[in-house]
Amino acid sequence: MTQPAFFKRPPPLTLAEIASSTGAQLVDASRSDLRIVGLASLDQAGPMHLAFFDNHKYTAQLAATKAGACLVGPRFEADVPAHVAVLRSKAPFRAFVSIARDFHDDVLRPQSWFDNAAIAASAVIHPSAHLEDEVVIDPLAVIGPEVQIGTGSVIGSGAVIGPGVRIGRNCNVGAGTTIQAAFIGNNVLIHPGCHIGQDGYGFIFFGSEGHVKVPQTGRVLIQNDVEIGAGTTIDRGSLRDTVIGEGTKIDNQVQVGHNVTIGRRCLLAAQIGLAGSLTIGDNVALGAKVGINNHLHIGDGAQVTAMSGVKDDIPPNGRWGGYFAKPTKQWYRELFAVERLARNSAPNAGSAKAAPKD
Repeated sequence: MTQPAFFKRPPPLTLAEIASSTGAQLVDASRSDLRIVGLASLDQAGPMHLAFFDNHKYTAQLAATKAGACLVGPRFEADVPAHVAVLRSKAPFRAFVSIARDFHDDVLRPQSWFDNAAIAASAVIHPSAHLEDEVVIDPLAVIGPEVQIGTGSVIGSGAVIGPGVRIGRNCNVGAGTTIQAAFIGNNVLIHPGCHIGQDGYGFIFFGSEGHVKVPQTGRVLIQNDVEIGAGTTIDRGSLRDTVIGEGTKIDNQVQVGHNVTIGRRCLLAAQIGLAGSLTIGDNVALGAKVGINNHLHIGDGAQVTAMSGVKDDIPPNGRWGGYFAKPTKQWYRELFAVERLARNSAPNAGSAKAAPKD
């Protein structure tokens, strides 16, 4: 953000304007006309940048910062150096993000990579496809038969949209993405390199004829306001549909198996693997590299710690972690018990004699 070479340069704002926009209080009103031209972290900020501070872990960076102004909570206000203008806020990071969204609204919903406002000449559009007004198709994208794409949607370069796919309004499909057998709602953001609607992993294994493929005839249903990170794959269902619920945010390189149902407003971090036919409730949070076995149920509001392996159902609002995952309090007790056992069983543990005095 300190070198916004790839994005538009935001207009400068005075501290008075920032205070008014975020609801923060400018402690020294005499600095109200100080102009802020950009946002930066404490360690990279200069005299015309706004930073934020809400974690004592970065106290040293706060003490050394050259920022012109800092959004900070009341309990840390006294730690801000005298040369830095203080914007007091109950939620400094939230206020900082609010300004960042104003400064950089162009990155919230990516547009054409080619500054394209219509259908590129090199795009391939099947005659039976239906595109509403103001759809943008970047170069070398391919739109198949009977596809429908809603107003304001952007299809990136090299994307391939398969037969019969429905894409709603104000969506963004990133470059190199492939989509088939899918219905996609409104305001869905799909980052580059995703693959949606391909076969699920369905076989009868080790039969006399070898591994016999099971037909995968379901769909992928992606509801409104979903965001899907780069390189993520979402398999279509075999008999029932694979469903991604409204408002869910999926990070990069996540694998969603066939027949999976993910509820509303879930958060899935990077490199998660979801085996087939499992059900995830609403408002579930899964840490990075979590793996979940097939045919399980993860209850509403559950949270799973990063790098956990889940082989059992998790109740609503459960807090689980470990390998294999279990309630976090139990997991921590077992870890501490094993550590104590290891210390107590170490060679010569507790038997060392005091060194003789001179």
